Amino acid sequence: MAFKIHKLNEISPVVDEIFGDNYEVSDAEPHALMLRSHKLHDHEFSKQTLAVARCGAGVNNIPVERCSKEGIVVFNTPGANANAVKELVLCSLLLSSRKIVRAVEWANSLKGKGKEVAALVEKGKADFAGHELAGKKLGVVGLGAIGALVANAAEDLGMIVYGYDPFISVDAAWRLSGGILRIKDIDRIYRECDYITLHVPYVPSNHELLRKETLAKCKAGAAVINLARGELVSNADMLEAVASGHISRYVTDFPADELIGAENVICIPHLGASTPEAEENCAVAAANQLKDFLEDGNISNSVNFPQVSMPRISLIRITIIHLNIKEMINKITAAISGRGINIENFVNASRGEYAYTFVDIDHGDIPAIVSDIEKISGVIRIRVLR
Repeated sequence: MAFKIHKLNEISPVVDEIFGDNYEVSDAEPHALMLRSHKLHDHEFSKQTLAVARCGAGVNNIPVERCSKEGIVVFNTPGANANAVKELVLCSLLLSSRKIVRAVEWANSLKGKGKEVAALVEKGKADFAGHELAGKKLGVVGLGAIGALVANAAEDLGMIVYGYDPFISVDAAWRLSGGILRIKDIDRIYRECDYITLHVPYVPSNHELLRKETLAKCKAGAAVINLARGELVSNADMLEAVASGHISRYVTDFPADELIGAENVICIPHLGASTPEAEENCAVAAANQLKDFLEDGNISNSVNFPQVSMPRISLIRITIIHLNIKEMINKITAAISGRGINIENFVNASRGEYAYTFVDIDHGDIPAIVSDIEKISGVIRIRVLR
């Protein structure tokens, strides 16, 4: 059977080589969707759709909870665009330190001054003097794939780097340079750091993380960089803090009407991951995740179902997406063993109210087994892989 992939945005053609001949690009009853920024909240999913792969980290454009209820696995690609974002953060540090944007605009205004340009430059450049980064304190809020790269690169620039992440993974911790100061109280970053850069996902608890109360805690003259999510910062409160001079500059990758043109606010048009390298990395990661899931049922980097992987050791694999409720495992195994079938391998994992189960068998009346499992209350979706 050829799997159908519907690309809802322009996706790097390198994925076609990964999928191979057993896949076709089609918007008719697709088995999986691939997208970048396309909004799916009003999308009606085909009953055949098994997965959605976001070529990037954020999934705000995907109705994740509805996908969970319909048994659709949502993948993302955290870290695939990390280097591109890291480089733009470094650029933003310089933009917030050296008045580069205003200086370039002013230099362009000298067009037509002829031989006077050199003298005018020497006379006017003092208005755009700034600071060096070396020796300054940078607070990195969030030490995931991007935050860790930013922290290490900033240390290489001679900055004193504070890192805050109460949920840091062991792998992320290993990626950090030994010179990064791990901070347990985020208020210390607000109080002491000359620069603050945000690298946390947008979830309700992070809504307007930087608002009037938190901005008031910041060191006077601090600069803020937000290339993560626009909703992490209250634009109104940030504008007030910048206008008062309490925040020296705000660099954001999320322009809004009220921010554009504001003094000491630099709006970048969502360029964080806009490099061909990052787009290809994200596409490759998403394609590999989809292929592994569609062909073998393995799940990695899902935002709504547990991470599960198991080598194929039998001819037949049955995968079940179900509610995480009592007696479910007993009922599934009973449905199989009740047909006189020996289970070769079995894995179950849960995430919140949902769970995912693998069962490998080498023979059996598959339609009857599937029918028995489908009758179990709480089963959302069942697949048979051969």
